[in-house]
Amino acid sequence: MAVFNDEEQQRIRKAIEDAEKHTSGQIRVCIEKNCSENVLDRAAKYFHKLDMHKTKLRNGVLIYLATVDRKFAIIGDRGINKVVPANFWDDTKEDMLNHFKYGDLVEGIVTGLKIAGDHLEKFFPHHAGDTNELSDDIAFMDGD
Repeated sequence: MAVFNDEEQQRIRKAIEDAEKHTSGQIRVCIEKNCSENVLDRAAKYFHKLDMHKTKLRNGVLIYLATVDRKFAIIGDRGINKVVPANFWDDTKEDMLNHFKYGDLVEGIVTGLKIAGDHLEKFFPHHAGDTNELSDDIAFMDGD
């Protein structure tokens, strides 16, 4: 699925790398065209399919986006949900939506990654010896 060109994909990948420099949290971006179910259920399905629930500290975050259906979600793993307030991702979603409204998907995702990294750093700071447990590549899905 060619939603983003190579330069845009590199920009998103770099934003993931930059966001993870200051946190032990693990962030992934998952893109597909259509979302055939509730957006949070869909994001949770891919969260597990991408083995994001297998991080050491259970501190994975998934930014999920269905481009044609214009739906997106941000979900965090159990380790994050135990320590953050219920509306933790609301400001991140709002800032992303401000870019999505104008068709700037890449800027919206990059903005979300930056904010996610900043949020995660407060609760899951980076420590010497932390490893990158998940791929920083965008996960392009075709649905099922």
